Parts: sequence; C-alpha cells; structure tokens
Amino acid sequence: MSTHNRVNGGTATSAAGAVTLNNRWGVITTEALSTAAVTNYTLTITNSQIAATDMVFASVANGTNSAGNPLVLRVTPAAGSVVIVIRNVDSAAALNGTLVISYGSFPA
Repeated sequence: MSTHNRVNGGTATSAAGAVTLNNRWGVITTEALSTAAVTNYTLTITNSQIAATDMVFASVANGTNSAGNPLVLRVTPAAGSVVIVIRNVDSAAALNGTLVISYGSFPA
C-alpha cells in the first residue's frame, strides 16, 4: 500500500444517516438499519476534502445485515460533503443490520 493510501484513507461509523470523515477515501459502517423493501437510506458524509466538482465513487456491502438487497443508487458530491443514497431493491425483505459503505473521491 502506498503512503498516499495510508495518509488519505479513514474509517468511521455513522449515526442517524450522518458521519464526518475528512479523508479522500474511506469505509463507513452504518448504524443498524431496518430500511423497508424498495426504500432508500441516505448517508451524508461531511468531508472538508470533497469539492462539488470531484468524482466520487461508492460501493456497499453487508456488515451485520443479512436481509434485503442494498444497492448504491446515487452519489452526489458538494462543497464539503457527499450524499450517498442506498436503495433496498428487494421486493419484500427489509434490511436488518449494518452496511459497510466504501467511497473514493478524485479531483475532476
């Protein structure tokens, strides 16, 4: 792993759909979720290193969650923050635990 990765990455845990992580890329564990089927969960990351013109990519994986089917729906950078919308695309099952959301931001 390069020095750049070690210096600019970070981890955090969200509460009520919000977290502060001032790193170019990171891994966030959500609070325990119960997002219903075909419904969205929105995570707002306050991040002083992100600009509105940045390219931000995100992925989602299960933490303790074992139901539903989470999918990254939208990633919207702004000056000092990024909003990541996760949709539970399952037709019947609600999410039932934490998710792990990874993101990376790159200056445009």
